[in-house]
Amino acid sequence: MSGDFFDTNVLVYMFDEVNHRKRDIAQNLVWEALENRSARISFQVVQESLNVLTRQASSPANSMTASGFLDRVLIPLWVVMPSPSIYARTLELQALYQYSFYDSLLIASALDSGASRLLSEDMQDGQRIEGLTITNPFAEH
Repeated sequence: MSGDFFDTNVLVYMFDEVNHRKRDIAQNLVWEALENRSARISFQVVQESLNVLTRQASSPANSMTASGFLDRVLIPLWVVMPSPSIYARTLELQALYQYSFYDSLLIASALDSGASRLLSEDMQDGQRIEGLTITNPFAEH
């Protein structure tokens, strides 16, 4: 296993107009990952990112901005598509670790992609699941 898997919050923080520290961290992570081809995302992250950017952000992105983000960032990182095996693994992980269905789907997708780290601020920082380490890239250590 190698490389990173990004949770939606990493991508959404790229547009944060309030928390400049998180925005800078997110932008650095994503631009470096694109340059080095060292990270990946799933269909779920694509959907959630576009929804947040166009509907839930404090300043929603217009369709042109969202389309550019889709083309330049999301599509190059996108490697995991929905499948019966992803959903089966999600249910197993949900039962074992008691995460929500959607967090378990994210973990299943990260495992399926071969990532060694899942970058997310929404789960237990440092937890290891089948060779995958959950890491909060925004934690102040």
